[in-house]
Amino acid sequence: MRLHVALSPAEFAGLGLSGRTAVVVDVMRATTTVVAACAAGCRRVIPVADAAAARAHLRASGLPPGETLLAGERGGDPIAGFDLGNSPLEYTPERVRGRTLLLTTTNGTAAMLAARGAAATAVAALTNVDAVARWVRAHGRDATVLCAGAQGGFSLEDAVCAGILVERIVAGARRDGRSVEVSDAAVAARRLGAHYAGRLGLLLEDSTWARTLARAGRAADLAACLALSTVDEVPVFDDGAIVPGRVTSRADGL
Repeated sequence: MRLHVALSPAEFAGLGLSGRTAVVVDVMRATTTVVAACAAGCRRVIPVADAAAARAHLRASGLPPGETLLAGERGGDPIAGFDLGNSPLEYTPERVRGRTLLLTTTNGTAAMLAARGAAATAVAALTNVDAVARWVRAHGRDATVLCAGAQGGFSLEDAVCAGILVERIVAGARRDGRSVEVSDAAVAARRLGAHYAGRLGLLLEDSTWARTLARAGRAADLAACLALSTVDEVPVFDDGAIVPGRVTSRADGL
């Protein structure tokens, strides 16, 4: 198995994901929100490019009011007229169970759309990193982690999450007697992950976006985003949408 981490969206166009497993990471907050939505029982999440695309998709769906919800943010703020923002704490069973979510965010949904060409694609956050590592190992393909980043550039928290994921994949594969080849970028992410894994609270100070969210009164969101491996949900792509995946058991040994 070969592992690579795309540390910023600048790499996405040249990744060549065909035949590979892809994992999308946007810790603060899009992928954490998608994990929360799927764990809360949503029917599916459809990532779209922008608010206009979300509204157009809703009009074209012909679904009854309330069955499909508009969700997302721009610049960290909820979009006017949308049903939900991008806080994982909003995505409760009472709000999203059984519903389709049309989601657009500043960085995360662009990464999700970029990953559609892979053989299999999952959504990862710190909250489900162990479950996603088991999912990647179970697929057994070469894998690429796409870090959504910030405004086209590097994002510390995404690289940290990717690095923790790489470490979990490598450790599990080696226990199974399988060889793993890790790219330089994946090595760099892995080292960052090792530095922060036992002290994720440091990201509140070190991450530019974490400081921005804190100033905006989003401390509760940050706490939710920095919770490590609290759920076993693995959201996966299916025909252009993200759907709740099989809840992988820790007893599976994958």
